[in-house]
Amino acid sequence: MGLKKVYGLALDTPMERIDPWGGLELKDYEHLFKSFGLQAFPGEWNRKLHHALFERSMVVAHRDFGSVLERIQSKKPFINMTGIASSGKLHLGHKADIDLFAFFKSQAHARNYFCIADIDGYVSRPDEKVASLEKAKEFAVGNLSHALALGLNEKDAYVQSQASPAYYAFAFSLSKKITANMHEAIYGHVEFGKIAANLLQMADILHGQLEEFEGPLPSITGIGLDQDPHARLARDLARRALPNGFLPSFIYFKHQGGLLEGQKMSSSKPDTAIYLDDSQEQIARKIQRAFTGGKPTAKEQREQGANPDICRVCEILRFHYPNTKKLYERLDAYRKGDILDGENKAFTIEFVQGMLKKHQELAAKKQKIAERMVHGS
Repeated sequence: MGLKKVYGLALDTPMERIDPWGGLELKDYEHLFKSFGLQAFPGEWNRKLHHALFERSMVVAHRDFGSVLERIQSKKPFINMTGIASSGKLHLGHKADIDLFAFFKSQAHARNYFCIADIDGYVSRPDEKVASLEKAKEFAVGNLSHALALGLNEKDAYVQSQASPAYYAFAFSLSKKITANMHEAIYGHVEFGKIAANLLQMADILHGQLEEFEGPLPSITGIGLDQDPHARLARDLARRALPNGFLPSFIYFKHQGGLLEGQKMSSSKPDTAIYLDDSQEQIARKIQRAFTGGKPTAKEQREQGANPDICRVCEILRFHYPNTKKLYERLDAYRKGDILDGENKAFTIEFVQGMLKKHQELAAKKQKIAERMVHGS
């Protein structure tokens, strides 16, 4: 059986090879499910998980999440794992990632592994973006400060460059279980920096099941659909490296689109994203310029309504506004034309400014802890 068939790949078109480092937004969920073997996230599971991302059906797919859901419901241990490459500042898209991690952390007997991936951030990005490991560590301090402010504590997180010898021994052992052909079949390249980063990512996802850590347990990692190549590789390596362990489980949330049409929020494209440390003025300017679902004139919008499903301003509210009932009322009014774009933008600016002002004050208080964890002193 050829590698392309093993990994469920049909590599004839750009859509069918997902680039986890790319900036394009993925929209055709059904096509991706069919091409890569993802399972749609059942509606009844959303009703069992009490968090806004589930209430609003923002989680769209999974790989083997049922095993973790059973552990949550029976209050048995499971591994809660995610991470962020330290290659830039955090934005609202990252916040959704961390919010999901914090939700699983709140469940009984969660064993938490949040990785601040400073080495990954350096070796997998070009020098014009991350010129040195020290620059990646500078990003790491900021990233970790924000994560701590969003509900993590010191014991929930680790920094790649400060990880234990057992972690690194495992990461290097994985290099004997993947070939250049396997890597190219999944990612379409054999760039050495990204290969090195991927070995660390695989260790991040899998090492919690080593005896030196938790031992074999089901694990959950929340990712965007663009990160599925990593999930496929991690599950294959688990079969080889953890013969007595569990295949890692993944849930996939909808892309939080960038402020510009057709782009996801990206740290490398400042105008597409609202960063967690943006000023009040920057927040207002970016939301004012965001792509909306409105009509060319106020008269047309009042008569015909607007489309909240393509509106980037509405999308910010879908991911971050805390009250689901009030959110749906607002989206319905926008759809009917009762709310115009100017009013919707003003409301969202006020909400995001208030949310991030409080967050930034808390993140500043976490700075010293983050510096100590990143630099190991």
